[in-house]
Amino acid sequence: MSLTSAATLATLDRTGPRRITDLAAVEGVTQPAMTALVRVMEESGLVERRGDASDRRVTLVCLTEAGASYVRTRRQAGVHAFERLIGGLTGDEVEALVAALPALKHLAELESQDREGPKQ
Repeated sequence: MSLTSAATLATLDRTGPRRITDLAAVEGVTQPAMTALVRVMEESGLVERRGDASDRRVTLVCLTEAGASYVRTRRQAGVHAFERLIGGLTGDEVEALVAALPALKHLAELESQDREGPKQ
């Protein structure tokens, strides 16, 4: 799976259903490229398109259960990888990481806000 596909699934998991144009902007690709990507992920059963009840002209891309499962599995694999890496650090290095967590969390929040823009 491409990084853009994985990032798109993660965005849908975090933010809920989105328009293709919104997803394209968040992921930094063109709208036609996102349309093609959504089509492939739809054929793979990871996403589905649904109408927007508040505006019948709008189609939203939604994560399916298979897509949500993929995101959870990928995140868990990342957690296990970090656990292994952190296990190789000294006590002082672990303490330094713990002390840096508030700043790292803030950076992640800033990045998320920057990437996602306004929510639907």
